[in-house]
Amino acid sequence: MPSPLKFLIALFAKDLSILGLKGGALAQALLLGLVLIFLFSLAQEPGQTLSLQNAACVFWLSSLFGQVLIFNQLYALEEQQATRTCLLLLPFSITWVYLAKTLTGLCLLLISQSLFLPASLIFLGQSLPAHSLALILYILIIDLGICALGSLLGALAQGQAARESLLSILLFPLLTPLLLAGISLHTQAYSPTTSNWLSLALAFDAIFFSVCLWLFPFIYTDEA
Repeated sequence: MPSPLKFLIALFAKDLSILGLKGGALAQALLLGLVLIFLFSLAQEPGQTLSLQNAACVFWLSSLFGQVLIFNQLYALEEQQATRTCLLLLPFSITWVYLAKTLTGLCLLLISQSLFLPASLIFLGQSLPAHSLALILYILIIDLGICALGSLLGALAQGQAARESLLSILLFPLLTPLLLAGISLHTQAYSPTTSNWLSLALAFDAIFFSVCLWLFPFIYTDEA
């Protein structure tokens, strides 16, 4: 029997291959995010640039909408192919399924953001941050919390008549603190200041992972 780590890697590779390369989730997330950034750029007067805080808000909104699409399709794929029961019958903890889904969503979200970030610089008239490595670290920290919660609610939304709406309604209010932290840390990468947003983001990451790891087996098995 393969080790749990090999099981995790196999699930991650399977989901990434199907959803990222063969499915349309990544393409849809990229298209939606880039369209949002472009539309906000059209709202500016010629020669006008969006403020740094507003540009950061557009970047994170694009990321959140893309994340909803990613996790909706990530779990809907199992509903369509009836693979959830097969995963439940395997001699591994359901926690590994959650970790694989979260890792897949995180990877696809980072790929999307690798295009959203330069697009926001170009279309929203922003400059390169003074601390680029810090900005990348901040994005990763916020993404961890976003994907931890998104993976749990993606599983919860399956089997509902309006799954996309349900996921959005549940996800956005819960992620408000992380969204605010992301916007503040984004601007902080340009002009470093002393704040508690990084500590707040790390605290919410820890809370989301702890709660989601505990709740996921109940949600996933009840939906099977």
